[in-house]
Amino acid sequence: MITFFIILAAIIVTVLLAYAIVNYIPKKLHWIISIILIALAIFLVYKINFEVTKPIKFNKEKKVKYAKVIKVLKILRDAEVAHKRVTGNYTNNGANLIAFIDTAQFAVTQTKNVPKTIHLGGGITKEVEERVVDTVGYEPVKDLFKGKDYKNMLQIPGTNQQFKIETSIIEKFGTIKTPVFEIKVDKALILKGMDYNLINQEKDAIGGDDIKGAFVKVGSLDDVSEDGNWPPFYDKGDKQNTDE
Repeated sequence: MITFFIILAAIIVTVLLAYAIVNYIPKKLHWIISIILIALAIFLVYKINFEVTKPIKFNKEKKVKYAKVIKVLKILRDAEVAHKRVTGNYTNNGANLIAFIDTAQFAVTQTKNVPKTIHLGGGITKEVEERVVDTVGYEPVKDLFKGKDYKNMLQIPGTNQQFKIETSIIEKFGTIKTPVFEIKVDKALILKGMDYNLINQEKDAIGGDDIKGAFVKVGSLDDVSEDGNWPPFYDKGDKQNTDE
């Protein structure tokens, strides 16, 4: 839209200059007008090119910024999942979450079928197998985070602020209470310093190759989910590392 108005204004100015040249300006001053027109043409080429390339540059830069934030959100998600696996709940205390990674352990279990005799009455018995789960050892949670900078996972990349972790309990099917968590950051904070109008457009994104909504987030306080709201291509690096 801005480009359209620039072009429209240029056409109007050109027409006015042409009219003035023909009707009012002496021929000996036409060279001055020519210089003005050349300068105007150069300016217009620059502005049009700038307006056309600005969204392209914005999209490239935003993806770099988002990728850095998403990388940390994935670490936070893994930490919350590990915390729930060990304790049965998520936590909204970031400092405690870091301490948990440093000190907690996963129980290593082994499942086996054990023969068991069931007495049915009247001297009748039946042999069945009962599944038994035994704890055979423990594994440090910290091992899951090798190569991940979990010590600094509370810091939002590119800002001086920290992620806010929210937790809650929701009811499913009217009776089942389930813990949930959500960690989100406003896109405007991530993209601070970039074009204001394009940031506003970005916050209205509806999905597809864009991150839906005004926030980059993982988890949900409204549904049982540990997923992020970003498109799959932000996870390509994870899949490659898994394959390796």
